[in-house]
Amino acid sequence: MILYGLCFVLSLLLSLYLTPIMRGAAIRFDIMDRPDGRLKAQREPVPYLGGLGIYLAFLVTLSLTFTFDRQLLGLLLGGTLVLLLGLIDDLGFLSPQVKLAGQLLAAFVLVKSGIRIQIALVPEWVTIPLSLVWIVGLTNAFNIIDIMDGLAAGVACICALALFYVALVNGQGLIAIMAVSLSGALLGFLRFNFEPARIYLGDAGSLFLGCMLGSLAMIGRYTAENKVGVLAPIVILGVPLFDTVFVSYIRWRRGMRIFFGSPDHFALRLRKWRLSTRQTVLCSYLASAVVGFLGILMIHASDLGALAIILGIGLGAWGLGLLLKKIDMSM
Repeated sequence: MILYGLCFVLSLLLSLYLTPIMRGAAIRFDIMDRPDGRLKAQREPVPYLGGLGIYLAFLVTLSLTFTFDRQLLGLLLGGTLVLLLGLIDDLGFLSPQVKLAGQLLAAFVLVKSGIRIQIALVPEWVTIPLSLVWIVGLTNAFNIIDIMDGLAAGVACICALALFYVALVNGQGLIAIMAVSLSGALLGFLRFNFEPARIYLGDAGSLFLGCMLGSLAMIGRYTAENKVGVLAPIVILGVPLFDTVFVSYIRWRRGMRIFFGSPDHFALRLRKWRLSTRQTVLCSYLASAVVGFLGILMIHASDLGALAIILGIGLGAWGLGLLLKKIDMSM
């Protein structure tokens, strides 16, 4: 436990040190997120490159505390690829097709290094495409949820802590160290990203977080007590997945492209309803903590108990989606 604590503190301190440096660099080179009067409602331009600070804090911590093996190198290479992809998009513009191709390449690298879904009763030729879909889906889920000060980083931090616990009880040292290091880096970044944000993750950061958390969740162990536990990663990462499914459904019903930006996110709807930005973000943190706890509970429950949890969450998400859909976003 001492090693995990050291990793958390080291990553936290590095993030606190590096994030202002990244902010200064973004301002100097004019790498800014400017308000557009539609989705970007901040009053002043806000610098990007926050994700780069998280990445460096995470990487340095791993370099000083863990021996590099095939899986770790695969995780870092895949994460670096999506980070660079997002950084290029922050600096200019990439079409959705190019971004998707780059994400598929990163997912392929991860699968090639042995990081894929492993279900005993499912043949390998099925798990490989499932792994690609999962990684690409989570990579975009955190990109989609990154629409409010502190939202994506805080939810990611809570998800990382839940994955750390799962890895800890299963004796998976690699996942535990990566998850706790990532949570420390995110907590340090939140010091500057919580409302009012002084720096943003940018696509580089949100894509990197989605890729890392999706990969770590995919290779965890969840079925020691029951077979339904295989669905626990979906629950633990439920907040970004819910927003992705909800936004995709709304846009599909309107005949819009899924990757076309629109103010349909659950967080924006809560803010339009009656909550402030800070209240919306804190509610999202609470929701992420609750589903994270339920995901952890699933891996310790009986088959019937785990099934009841997943059905209850599914019904709750469906009901919440119906309520959010009624909020008028046209005004």
